[in-house]
Amino acid sequence: MSRAEAAVETIQREMTVFARRARASAGRMHPELSLVSYTLLGHLEESGGCRATDLAAHYALDKSTVSRQVAALERAGLIERRLDPEDHRVQVLQLTEAGQEILGQVTLRRRAAVRERLEGFPEEDLVRFAAYLERYNAAPDDTTDR
Repeated sequence: MSRAEAAVETIQREMTVFARRARASAGRMHPELSLVSYTLLGHLEESGGCRATDLAAHYALDKSTVSRQVAALERAGLIERRLDPEDHRVQVLQLTEAGQEILGQVTLRRRAAVRERLEGFPEEDLVRFAAYLERYNAAPDDTTDR
């Protein structure tokens, strides 16, 4: 195995650990807010609201998965459906005031947890790590067809 192949294997393994840690910590951040729910709320905040089909497409999730998550977030009073001002046939999902408050609280806790985990990293490493993550996440995702 070449050094590059070994590095890819290590990256894959460590990203799996990272994802598991993120899922496990989500419950500690807010008991009713899963990692998927947190992610969907964050996207709704960032986008100013969107359709459920837009969420499914953005995260490459099955529509039924998004529908279940959206229903749970609606029951919890964290999001609501509003008519699209440009097309009254379309419903747009938007954060409620309670959704904005909980998202803000969880975001602060998550940032604090990440800062704590990265404490002691030299600034250059943090800047490089951030740039690598941005570059990785900007790459097209062609794995959804496999």
